Amino acid sequence: MQRRAVILSGSLGLGHDVISEVLTSSLERLGWECRTLDCMAMLGPFNAKVGDRVFRRLTSMPGLYDSLHFAHLRPGSRLARAMDASATKRLVPALRAELAAEPADLVISAFATGASAAAKLAQGSVAHRTMVICTDVCVYRFWVWEQIDLYLVTSQAAAASVRRYVPHARIAIVPPPVREAFYRAPTQTEARRALGVPEDARCVLLMGGGWGLGPLATTARALVEDGVCVLAVAGRNEKLLERLRTVAVGSPRLEVFGFTDRVPELMAAADVVVSTPGATTCSEARVVGRPLVLLDAVPGHGRENLQHELELGDAEAADASPASVTASVEAVLEKAARPQGGASRPAGEWDQAFAGALRTLGLAEPASGRLARRMAV
Repeated sequence: MQRRAVILSGSLGLGHDVISEVLTSSLERLGWECRTLDCMAMLGPFNAKVGDRVFRRLTSMPGLYDSLHFAHLRPGSRLARAMDASATKRLVPALRAELAAEPADLVISAFATGASAAAKLAQGSVAHRTMVICTDVCVYRFWVWEQIDLYLVTSQAAAASVRRYVPHARIAIVPPPVREAFYRAPTQTEARRALGVPEDARCVLLMGGGWGLGPLATTARALVEDGVCVLAVAGRNEKLLERLRTVAVGSPRLEVFGFTDRVPELMAAADVVVSTPGATTCSEARVVGRPLVLLDAVPGHGRENLQHELELGDAEAADASPASVTASVEAVLEKAARPQGGASRPAGEWDQAFAGALRTLGLAEPASGRLARRMAV
């Protein structure tokens, strides 16, 4: 009988949805049937809109968001507990109804509120296993619950942050989940030909996550004036897209993209990736083999992730100012070797680790035949 999985994502930025996409691909290769539920949408249209607006507003005020993250979300203060209770009192009944209509063998959460809801639902009589995946280096309080069967994290530091709240939690340290397209990225020469970037140019990919965070328009102008070719991605930030297009007028070294699925090609064309320190983007750049210049523009968990990426190497930090970014990019370009073609990590590492995690829960039979060969690639 075909196994079924429900993946809980959340439409705040793109990182959660990207992880859900990788999970879905892996599960389907293993013969599972999957569906993804957006926890924000399950809160209802009004609450989802308010939640999105509040989160965007908070991240635009670093001091306030730092206070929320470090003083409330990390220790699980009374305020944080009230926030969690407000969200899960709507989400738990909605999730229960979804699972009653279409039962699942496994519920995986890639979103903190989803983890909380899955744990609360598991307090009752349910017939599914629960798993949480978080790619941040520090997992805050409402990711972690006694009722979760298995945690997937990508570092020893993240595993220790889980044990802070549940000392005997079952944890698997896995490679970062990265979409297959990044393992198949073209060579730099191929990518530059497709994009019209001169082969001998100094080239930077400039990004700010799905929301286009940071001073990307002014930074793009500064880099272009410094003689660097810039591939700038605005994500879903329409205002930023217009500002970048204004900067691009009369600037042949600047090419502007909105939300695009060409990021693997853009990374391959670049010598350096300049981005906010989202774990997903950083992992993708590392697979393609590009050094990082990371903008200190995301408060809270962004500051923690920034320090972790610096520790991993091939990354530099820059203040969220055009002068700081330009200086850091110049330094990286001076010492960076010309990128080689091919992925810098083995393509099958995530699939193998994830299949192993499923086996620890008794949910994956050994692969055979064609499936076994695909998992070994």
